[in-house]
Amino acid sequence: MPDQREPERVCLFGGTFDPIHIAHLRIANEALKTFSLTRVLFIPAGNPPHKDTNTVTSFEDRLHMVEIACQPYPSFVASSIEAGDQKSFTVDTLERFRKDMLAGDELFFLIGADAFDELMTWKRWRDVVALTEFIVVARPGEEYGIPEGAQVHRLEGLDLSVSSSVIRARLAAGEMVPEVPAEVRDYIAQRGLYGAGQSAAVT
Repeated sequence: MPDQREPERVCLFGGTFDPIHIAHLRIANEALKTFSLTRVLFIPAGNPPHKDTNTVTSFEDRLHMVEIACQPYPSFVASSIEAGDQKSFTVDTLERFRKDMLAGDELFFLIGADAFDELMTWKRWRDVVALTEFIVVARPGEEYGIPEGAQVHRLEGLDLSVSSSVIRARLAAGEMVPEVPAEVRDYIAQRGLYGAGQSAAVT
């Protein structure tokens, strides 16, 4: 019998997630509520094209941290779609995901304003624009360019100045990182990621 499920409003949320932190979760949750999304897929970049992969934590560890962080949220899903050694380009991920969607499903892409402003430098950006609608996270009054044909939904009111790079530095220094979910902090400590020892664990 054909699939009788209701059409879905699915949002992809890509990033390095090195590590995932509460701002990622709050942004995704706000998008979920504001745009009546069915689910948000967190997609750790397998081999990000604009980063030195020697300085990025292993895909397996980043994916597992995302899985842990998503557990309390029924509508959040950790996706391994970018696993592998190939470069992780958004257009490829969107095309692979589109193949499994049904007629009537809607696809959104959650992105920060700074990254969206650079969209026209992406691989096959015109195809990216044709494949998805964008939910752009912006500070109130923040401006950004909108490429021709792009469907954009603005998500404001979230001034969450949390940086993964700052979190990594504080972990290496043995400092507390309350911006990281407790269960993820435990995993980081157990694995000794970012130079953190057991001091990073939740006591």
